[in-house]
Amino acid sequence: MIERASCRGAVTIVNAIPTGIGSAMGIMLQLDAEVRLSQDDGSVRLEGTEEGTDLVRGCIEGVGKRAGMRDLSGIVTIRSDIPVSRGLKSSSAASNAVVLAASRALNIHMSDEEIIGLAIDESIKAGVTVTGAFDDASACFHGGAVITDNKARRILKRWHVQDPVTVLLHVPERRIRKEDVKNMDFSPVISQVKEAIESALKGDYPRAMELNSKACSKILDVSEEVAEAARRSGAIAAGISGTGPATAVLVRHEDIGRIMDILESFDGTIISAELNDTPAREVVPRRS
Repeated sequence: MIERASCRGAVTIVNAIPTGIGSAMGIMLQLDAEVRLSQDDGSVRLEGTEEGTDLVRGCIEGVGKRAGMRDLSGIVTIRSDIPVSRGLKSSSAASNAVVLAASRALNIHMSDEEIIGLAIDESIKAGVTVTGAFDDASACFHGGAVITDNKARRILKRWHVQDPVTVLLHVPERRIRKEDVKNMDFSPVISQVKEAIESALKGDYPRAMELNSKACSKILDVSEEVAEAARRSGAIAAGISGTGPATAVLVRHEDIGRIMDILESFDGTIISAELNDTPAREVVPRRS
């Protein structure tokens, strides 16, 4: 039983850790998953990446249980453009894609809500999320932008960003693991993050990104220098994505070259991506 599925990444508008309310928008960095399944000894081997074995194993087991199949074994091959542990939703994209591919391989129908729900459950078990990341998983799976109540797993608002923009990502070498974030106290910035949520609900996502980034950077000990430089240079929006350390910068097409030059003055890799509005079910997996 062999099947493939894909899911794309996302960037943060508002971090859900302080309040349980989060917001994210999809971007066109793609992750492809191929699953080869059989009923054997229950072992699952991950190829193509060194990280995420527990998450992938949990996703395969979860889909197997829904299909009434125990001791489901598999080889899962991941091909991804999304940098890991930088705040660009690599775990959400991986869990979504693996669950979708496994459901296809076992020929069982799962609704969008069931796929995202199982992906989140296994992400929590694997320790790769602090809040459950319903906002991230939803933006990755559905595309477009979302505001969500992560505790209730409910989408509060969903829309497509109409601005003709490109996303420039400044990605430092440093990685931030979720275990490093779990015990951080975000209570000092809750009021600022709530203001960011209100801005996002009103449709002012650039202000929401800025307020969120300025607030959360203090707790995460991640520099806002790149975001500040981008804003001064005319970016539509800029802010730290997730728990960082990557910074997402939304720019008008005519400003790409100028702002790219500014971002390149900082240590790190620059990645250019368009916004993604395509749901995971419609994304065509690339052939290796």
